[in-house]
Amino acid sequence: MKPLSLLIEILIILGVIIKNIEAGKHNKKQKERNVTTQVSVNEIKQFLSHILERRKLIKVIHQRENALGKKKIQHKLRIKGIQNKDLSKRKKNHLRKQAKKNFTDEGDQLFKMGIKILQQSKSQKQKAEAYVFFAKAADMGNLKAMEKMADALLFGNFGMQNITAAIQLYESLAKEGSYKAQNALGFLSSYGIGMEYDQAKALIYYTFGSAGGSMMSQMILGYRYLSGINVLQNCEVALNHYKKVADYIADKLEKSEGIPVEKVRLTERPENLSSNSEILDWDIYQYYKFLAERGDVQIQVSLGQLHLTGRKGLDQDYYKALYYFLKAAKAGSANAMAFIGKMYLEGNAAAPQNNATAFKYFSMAASKGNAIGLHGLGLVYFYGKGVPVNYAEALKYFQKAAEKGWPNAQFQLGFMYYSGSGVWKDYKLAFKYFYLASQSGQPLAIYYLAEMYATGTGVLRSCRTAVEKRLRFLKKRRCFRWHFSCGNELPSKDIHLARRLYDMAAQTSPDAHTPVFFALMKLETVHLLQDILFFNFTMRWKWMKLDNTLGPYWDLFVIGLIVAVLIFLLRNRYG
Repeated sequence: MKPLSLLIEILIILGVIIKNIEAGKHNKKQKERNVTTQVSVNEIKQFLSHILERRKLIKVIHQRENALGKKKIQHKLRIKGIQNKDLSKRKKNHLRKQAKKNFTDEGDQLFKMGIKILQQSKSQKQKAEAYVFFAKAADMGNLKAMEKMADALLFGNFGMQNITAAIQLYESLAKEGSYKAQNALGFLSSYGIGMEYDQAKALIYYTFGSAGGSMMSQMILGYRYLSGINVLQNCEVALNHYKKVADYIADKLEKSEGIPVEKVRLTERPENLSSNSEILDWDIYQYYKFLAERGDVQIQVSLGQLHLTGRKGLDQDYYKALYYFLKAAKAGSANAMAFIGKMYLEGNAAAPQNNATAFKYFSMAASKGNAIGLHGLGLVYFYGKGVPVNYAEALKYFQKAAEKGWPNAQFQLGFMYYSGSGVWKDYKLAFKYFYLASQSGQPLAIYYLAEMYATGTGVLRSCRTAVEKRLRFLKKRRCFRWHFSCGNELPSKDIHLARRLYDMAAQTSPDAHTPVFFALMKLETVHLLQDILFFNFTMRWKWMKLDNTLGPYWDLFVIGLIVAVLIFLLRNRYG
């Protein structure tokens, strides 16, 4: 066992050395980034201070204008020729409104430009440029831009963290009805970050945020009432809050995915495309491209899917998706045919909407017994896409696809029996098909199951089960972002952001120092263990680019280091 323990010790030491090298590289890159973005950051800071001062001045000016306005009205009532002066006043008001509109329009344009740059940015410098536009738009009173700047101040984007200024901006925005600001203030006051720890005030902020349309505030209130956190536990109130969020998401799903075709399970390979990793390594992507060009049909379909949806760090590219699907379809892939049918049914830049072409490819896939193709034909008949609406034909194709285990077809059958579309309403059958589809994670099936439990339709009413179903539905739609939006993707694990939030907690509350210390210790330990236990030597060393870090003779350096460590350990053990 001694050699084994010795080897483990060596590996741990190597892990620490590698960590130090990585930290050095990270610090060097951070310094370079700081140099490139310094000008932009200074500009942003100037704009931020200007915005806060400007808003104070605007309040004072409005108060003075109101006072002067009252005096003028009283004075004008005593003067003759009121009609002529009213005409002059109307002209002035019109010019003032027009100037305000132009000012607002310019702010909107700047905000849109900032969003466009941010979406296309691939470096910190470009992101900083986007925030310069946000700062200018905020200076012109654009509320969305001000929300962006407040978020940047809170989280310390580009090294400009200022929690006090962020709170001032959030409070100003909250007075103007920003539900995002209400939600942010609720979050900060509930944890005592930068402001007094006050759960009652947090509840008020969340309530106003939910009334203004914040889905995250609704989620938080739902959880609080479900668990009885600072409120009386009440399942019915929790259900009501969760229902509003679920209804919103379901409505978006039914509009944007009214003709849904689920993703086919990606091929099982070493370092495969169906892994849970969020970003596909560039060299692995090149390897898969090589295999696709060599005629690997499964890889062609998988790459087509990734480009169709823009997953794993790849850009959404309809042209590339169609290219790979056509190659696979030519080789006889039924899945590829079905996906081509989907593209033409929905329409995009590469495949303009064409019902006839969609029907053709769905039919080709269905003739091979493909579940996606059968489901696609069912949708064509159900919605009347290029053919007359025919529920009997739709039911036939949905049943065939459902028998093959296709979740969307199972959901569609459940919906037909639930709504009575072309069949007699049958809640037992609806429940059966919704349940089958929900087992595969079909989100709308889970949503309708929750509706049935909430209203007691076809099943015994259960508030608790309805809440659990709604939570499962929301998790499936990955709607648990912070107060920014309610999107389709969970936020990535971000250790640097976690460290920053822990530091914020420690700075704002002396009582938090000890728990934060232990939390950070755990974070660093887990991070180190992950690196050691899941150490892929080939890819890891390649990723570190050791040739650049330690020179062309890094292998000799490592061997020498191991020998030195062994000598040191042996001397301590037997010396």
